[in-house]
Amino acid sequence: MDQADVIRFLSSPAAFGGRPVEVVATHCAMVFLGGDEALKLKRAVHYDYVDQSTIEQRHRLLQRELDLNKPSVPTLYRDLVPITRGEGGLRLGGIGPPVDWVLRMRRFPKADQLDQVTARGEFTDRLAAATGAAIAAYHAGAPVIRRSGDRLIDDILAELDRVFAGLSGAADAEKEQAARWLVAAQTELSRRRAFLDVRGQGGHVRRGHGDLHLSNIVLLDGRPALYDALEFSEELGTCDVLYDLAFLLMDLGHSGDWRAACRVLDAWLRSLRGKEDSGLAALPLFLSVRAAIRAMVLLQTDAAQGHAGASSEEAGALLALAGRALEPPPARLIAIGGYSASGKSLLASGLAPKVGALPGAVWLSSDLERKAGHAEEERLPEADYAPARRAAVYQQLFTRAGALLSAGQTVLLDATFLDPVLRADAEAVAERAGVPFAGLWLEAPADVLLARAELRAPGASDANASVVRHQLHEPTGTIAWRRIDAAGCPQTVLGQARSALGLGTN
Repeated sequence: MDQADVIRFLSSPAAFGGRPVEVVATHCAMVFLGGDEALKLKRAVHYDYVDQSTIEQRHRLLQRELDLNKPSVPTLYRDLVPITRGEGGLRLGGIGPPVDWVLRMRRFPKADQLDQVTARGEFTDRLAAATGAAIAAYHAGAPVIRRSGDRLIDDILAELDRVFAGLSGAADAEKEQAARWLVAAQTELSRRRAFLDVRGQGGHVRRGHGDLHLSNIVLLDGRPALYDALEFSEELGTCDVLYDLAFLLMDLGHSGDWRAACRVLDAWLRSLRGKEDSGLAALPLFLSVRAAIRAMVLLQTDAAQGHAGASSEEAGALLALAGRALEPPPARLIAIGGYSASGKSLLASGLAPKVGALPGAVWLSSDLERKAGHAEEERLPEADYAPARRAAVYQQLFTRAGALLSAGQTVLLDATFLDPVLRADAEAVAERAGVPFAGLWLEAPADVLLARAELRAPGASDANASVVRHQLHEPTGTIAWRRIDAAGCPQTVLGQARSALGLGTN
């Protein structure tokens, strides 16, 4: 069908009450922006993976897009509107048979998309935590589809093999790089096949988002919201929830922000109360496949546009990332102890992306674990700091650390560890998991700790100067962990810790 008349109409101020129009085009759709509205038109195209060639198909896909997205972002998605033809020409919502359909949405500033936020260097730890929690809530509410978790990856690897082998215009080096990666990916899938099947039967495969990259998350009223879920294929949209998340983690890492990727993963795991910790055994494969798909799309787009080789450098970097993901370093357990206000959390957040399998070590914090289900800034009652509750928090940390280590993921334990028994318990977790252990003890003069506690803004830790004074009089026993001078700036402390762990200082 020729959509020229429809596109001209939607590109004109007449479609938006006389307001000027901005047009955004993709290979599958066109979005027309006027005032506070956005109208999305499916293009009349037919690709291998989606058929939009008829008005009936386009209407069905727009309806599916509305049904998938409106429950999670009702303020963004409004309704479907027919485009009809009358005596005065085309109009929105007129009487008579539709000549096409559009999805009507609320317009938002492009600057609020997370790809733009990341490009500005504004993807803060707080935003990353909110994003991870939002994705966890989305996954928790997604329909469970009980089927083998390896099925989708099988199909994707077969498609990647076919496309990379037949890609015209691709350099021999790119094809060789892709071929080596495919062998490694198939080997990893063979190792994980039974595990993925168990996850599929256990409810971890759901009808998820399917296209969860940075551009498909937007800040609405300051909060991250997922939109534009993949609507054209139930096969691609139904996947292991960790594979769904892996797209965003890969996208963040490829953009150079592994720290944000770590924080998103931490928050997602914490929000799901440890139910997905053991699943991280599959994360290297999932991250790798996501990176390879992005490389394939770049090369395909170049070939289709007659610009073969234009994206070779980026595609090569993505394939290198895909290979790196499949070669994770051995897991290890790193415990960071010290009095409150010694900078444990600052060190853990800075250290996490520098150690362990991609995107980095999982950071388990006693403060965050204690506040699970509460806002970080909410001050908890004294009962939550009683000895029994403290013991329960540490036990939860140790249980989660054991599951994560068994999944091959490096773990950072962040707690005061003032009690020598708890320090011994942490070391025992590593011993049971058969991984190396490193204990770091942050120390600073009492006046420095007290001054920091006085200036501390509301956050995960409720420890004030009074708490620090009390801690300073608690017996700690002999401390055999590596002592780190924590009186200096965070970067200096991070450098000391990296050196102590054999990571260098850069």
